[in-house]
Amino acid sequence: MKTRITLALLAALSTGAAQAGGTDSGRTEGLLDVNGARIHYVSQGAGTPMLLLHGYPLSGELFARNRNALAAAGYRVITIDHRGYGQSTAPATAPGSLETYASDALTVMDRLNVPKAIIGGMSMGGPITFEMWRRAPERFLGMILIDTIANPAGIVEQHVWKGMAQKASTFGPQSLAPELLKDMLTGMTRMNRPADGAFLSNIVKQASVEADVAGATVLATRPDSVLTLKTITVPTLILEGVEDTVYPPEFSMKIMQNVAGSQLVLIPGAAHAAIFEKADAANRAIINWARAHNLR
Repeated sequence: MKTRITLALLAALSTGAAQAGGTDSGRTEGLLDVNGARIHYVSQGAGTPMLLLHGYPLSGELFARNRNALAAAGYRVITIDHRGYGQSTAPATAPGSLETYASDALTVMDRLNVPKAIIGGMSMGGPITFEMWRRAPERFLGMILIDTIANPAGIVEQHVWKGMAQKASTFGPQSLAPELLKDMLTGMTRMNRPADGAFLSNIVKQASVEADVAGATVLATRPDSVLTLKTITVPTLILEGVEDTVYPPEFSMKIMQNVAGSQLVLIPGAAHAAIFEKADAANRAIINWARAHNLR
């Protein structure tokens, strides 16, 4: 099966914009005791399960604009806050690691009686998704990779994440918001939709210092997952903001080239948080891809 690249032209997504509405019907949320942590989850909808994993240093609320549309299209959308982020908490002795995040997500699936799901990860959620695949490929119906990367961190990037950890430790989690916001959203969005920036900033501020340090360490020390890409056998969608400066489109193109039959959708006018910034385009891309592969 050939790989495909799609440009998600916003002008052609009027139906997607309509689907971004809807209600919170079928929504449940709560806290689960998981591997010594308390993990907050939201489950919305009653169809094919779709587990979405947020990036650093955010929470499941990154997907606040995706739940309604995807649930209305026939999916049970499950989001979690990784330990120490959002409403989740973690013991001081286990603030988080790549292996722990993956184990937490798989355990949440068990606790919610979800044997298989479409599993997607944004940014740091990508390496977590790869770790879940290495551990339990039988749990995947499909895979969604959102503004993420399979390569290990180079020397410069390692120091960026170490700097984030040091800043959070010195000045608190709220100090990371201005550092990250310039990469999460395009300049146009930051100027014209300040509420978007405030929303993401508030999420960043909810993390604990320990979680900020743990997540930064995960990103700085993540393993090389390029070889893992070649083992992926489920339908795979890659979503990428054209203006992403954290993990630019070149990295998503490399993922596509290494995952047989995968599809890359480029989203114009979106940066690193494309799933939030251009939610209508992302929702339409996910729904079209899932239906094309009969994942419903």
